[in-house]
Amino acid sequence: MSRRSGTANEPEGPSPATLMALAGACTRFLNGHGHRRAADFLAMIPADVEMDRYGQGGVVSAFEQELARLLGKEAALFVPSGTMAQQATLRVHADQRGRRGVVFHPHCHLDWYEERGYERLHHLHGLPAGRLGAPLTLADLEQVAEPPAALLLELPQRSLGGTLPTWDALVAQTDWARTRGAAVHMDGARLWEALSFYQRSASQVADLFDTVYVSFYKGLGGIAGSAVAGPAEIVAEIAQWRTRHGGRLVALWPYAAAARSALAERLPKMPQYYAHARAVAAALEGLPGVEVTPNPPVSPMMHVLLPGTAGDLATRAATLAAREHVWTFAQPFASDSPHRQRVEFSVGDATLGCAPSEVRRWMAELAGLPPEA
Repeated sequence: MSRRSGTANEPEGPSPATLMALAGACTRFLNGHGHRRAADFLAMIPADVEMDRYGQGGVVSAFEQELARLLGKEAALFVPSGTMAQQATLRVHADQRGRRGVVFHPHCHLDWYEERGYERLHHLHGLPAGRLGAPLTLADLEQVAEPPAALLLELPQRSLGGTLPTWDALVAQTDWARTRGAAVHMDGARLWEALSFYQRSASQVADLFDTVYVSFYKGLGGIAGSAVAGPAEIVAEIAQWRTRHGGRLVALWPYAAAARSALAERLPKMPQYYAHARAVAAALEGLPGVEVTPNPPVSPMMHVLLPGTAGDLATRAATLAAREHVWTFAQPFASDSPHRQRVEFSVGDATLGCAPSEVRRWMAELAGLPPEA
């Protein structure tokens, strides 16, 4: 079952074809790394890349070794998708402990966007803790009565605008799991974006967890692909589940090579993205009806709430694109109400080319506000 947020009906406003044409004609982009074509992605693959065969050898094995060192784990495994990676990891933790329950936040990606594969394929059951619109707390975890197989923590949490617990809170939550005999697994799809807030290395954050999943297209901008890192014996079992899920492709090298390039290029930029996100959020202060959450951002990501309908947002974005050739947000991430839209704002290479003062002016227009003097 998929439980995506949003409006039930198609919004009024420009047609999808019109919006696509306008986006294609834009020369500047506000969100993430901007619009990239197939050639841009293919250019991320070095010409001399060494190919793997069924996930063995070549760039895949070399990249796995790099990731294990980067995350401070014994081993790492490249997996085509995060859905596959996390389901397999949780299955291994559950089988080792003879338990089937997994504790996660009520807006967990596995529960909302993956047709509950953990339940249908692996006979696991979710143990949601906490409230839908608020970060998970230790007090929430202490309400869980059933001894779980694993605790899953998402760092940072996309559904809440990239929120992160404090370091002390994170330590307390992982300690809670271990006192219950549970594994601690990180949904670290955007782990790279959490490091500036914690002022710690990837391995220092990962050290709190038994296993860590990371993505190479969210935030980093690779083609596709993910990895799981952890103890060698657990990673070996996950590799078997990768095969059972159909993920042991004859050739993984295009994805792994692009992921390796993306990590090398953009991991060093994360502090710059983070600083720019905070500068943008500060610039949006005082705009009537515009709200940034969390504020200030704790990662290079935030949600911006804008007044108006989904149709209003699309119309205003189209007008702005036609006039200034800048692409902003034509569709909401979610609609908090028919008259309030939530957009997901990720800061990347394209955003760095947009001054905070420009972003303020564009967001004011998307909110339907009159031009400022």
